Amino acid sequence: MNGTADRVAITGAHGFLGWHTRAALQELGTRWSVLPVGGGFDASAAAAAVGGATRLIHLAGVNRGSEDDVAAGNVLFARQTADALLRADNPPSVVVFANSTQSGNGSVYGEAKARAAEVLTLAAEHVGARFENRHLPNLFGEHGRPHYNSVTATFCHQLVHGLTPVVQQDRDLALLHAQHAADLLIGTITTETARARQVHETVRGLLGRLNDMAAVYLTGDIPDLADPFHRDLFNTYRSYTVGLQTPVVHARRTDDRGSFTEIVRTHGGPGQHSFSTTVPGISRGDHFHRRKVERFTVLYGDAVIALRQLFTDQVVDFAVSGDDPVSVDMPTMWAHKITNTGADVLFTSFWTNEPFDAQRPDTIAEAVQP
Repeated sequence: MNGTADRVAITGAHGFLGWHTRAALQELGTRWSVLPVGGGFDASAAAAAVGGATRLIHLAGVNRGSEDDVAAGNVLFARQTADALLRADNPPSVVVFANSTQSGNGSVYGEAKARAAEVLTLAAEHVGARFENRHLPNLFGEHGRPHYNSVTATFCHQLVHGLTPVVQQDRDLALLHAQHAADLLIGTITTETARARQVHETVRGLLGRLNDMAAVYLTGDIPDLADPFHRDLFNTYRSYTVGLQTPVVHARRTDDRGSFTEIVRTHGGPGQHSFSTTVPGISRGDHFHRRKVERFTVLYGDAVIALRQLFTDQVVDFAVSGDDPVSVDMPTMWAHKITNTGADVLFTSFWTNEPFDAQRPDTIAEAVQP
């Protein structure tokens, strides 16, 4: 893809994987159009959303519900998407289906996904598009719906709210972060790369990892993030803590000499520590990260740190001061900035879990104020 010259049409754009896919497209500067399916489907509007797109990504599906709802819903969404593709002027050259590794396994869900793939295959062949049938494993990631999208989302939600998760049935899981799945669907990584980024873990083992992370983060420390899977899992967990464990409060020691405050303690992995000065009235930031863990701590002066989850309008503000230092961790795929609201120069400490790489900065421009 080459930025704004491209446009991607997406079904299920407002679901869990849809949100992650739009975030990945945002980094590329690629436009997208939403193709609504389901009740109230409008064939003409759907064809217009598909026409002129370079790629169609079909994400919409029914994961939970009665067997009839699962069977009928997945096939209906595929037929509506196929109808839009067949009606479109200048249809896309690539059609991608977010299928499941359960496809064709004999379950109601698996058979419905297999049938949906057949419907889309025929439509893609009819318009001369290449069909990419992507079989995705168990996805996890920021802002998944507990008790719906994944067991990871359920465990994270329960741990953050002080509940005790219970493993109902232990089994092996093939886990893939939703940002890697989005990259695969967009076409920026290959199937082989995506498969290499999968991690196999049991349900009990997954819960053990999350329990350990939750215990460390509750103290204000950063767990071991040397493993990319641990980083992705930690970012997933952190997405449920916004507003509940934000900001991070630090112990302050004082004596006749002054004070001492420890602001970052990591349990493993690389990192980079830096600081900035900011004159009154000026802001820094207005960007987001897809994977990077970042902590802001005001050392001197007064400021407001503002956050906004991508594709929402609500801005969350935190007033912070060097007189009583606290840290605010930047959630992944939230735009953020810090503004000097005081009369003096602002001194701010920044910690990230990875040294800055100018070739892969993971810093995408996005204004906090929509």
